[in-house]
Amino acid sequence: MSTRTARRTRLFAATTVALAALSLTACESGDGSDTGAAAPSSSAPAGGSSEQPPAGGKESGNATEANGSKGTNGSAGASGAKDSSGADSSGSGSSGSSGSSGSAGKSTGGTGDDDSDLPGKCSATDVKITATKVSRPLNHLLLTATNTGSKTCMLPPYPAARFGEAQSVPPVAQATKPQSLTGVEPGKSGYAGVLLSSGDGSGENGYETDTLTIPFEDGSIATVALPAGGVYVDTALTVTYWQTDMDAALAH
Repeated sequence: MSTRTARRTRLFAATTVALAALSLTACESGDGSDTGAAAPSSSAPAGGSSEQPPAGGKESGNATEANGSKGTNGSAGASGAKDSSGADSSGSGSSGSSGSSGSAGKSTGGTGDDDSDLPGKCSATDVKITATKVSRPLNHLLLTATNTGSKTCMLPPYPAARFGEAQSVPPVAQATKPQSLTGVEPGKSGYAGVLLSSGDGSGENGYETDTLTIPFEDGSIATVALPAGGVYVDTALTVTYWQTDMDAALAH
């Protein structure tokens, strides 16, 4: 019995030691797991979370910037290609522009030609003025300016008539002013009326004369032959603007 008891006691003791060893091992394994888990978690916040994202972000940013630069360079390349083709296009465009300029030049030339075709001012060398005394209205003289030249010309606004030795020209009737200057084509005429004197004798400083001169804007002067016996003028002397119609000239 004592032998069996001793064996049981030893077996129990061995079992107890084995269980204690297993418990110790289990505790050590638990401590190692905690330590291993803690290490990664402590390294993750310190290095992984705070260091890698910014570094990764910077790398991404650099990569993006690099890609952006590449993209930009790519765009520049594309722009270069476009510029090359654009240069060709602009070359042809420049030629086109030159062509346009040429056209503009032609247009300008055409405008110059048109300007040269515009009527110039009449002169005593290409306009003949005659004076005719009319019965109606009383004391009126009709001036007729006929273009004897080969081009249309523009008459002065009105005839600055000088009768005899007069030191001044007669006033012009403003009511007869046309909307524009009177132009006369070759062979055509313009007309102006002259009130020589008052019909009721209210005029003053009257005198008779047989000479009449009418200056033009270019400085030339036309000498106009008056009706036989001359005309009588006084302070009522008035002229009308040049008109295209005879009746309009004698309406004043």
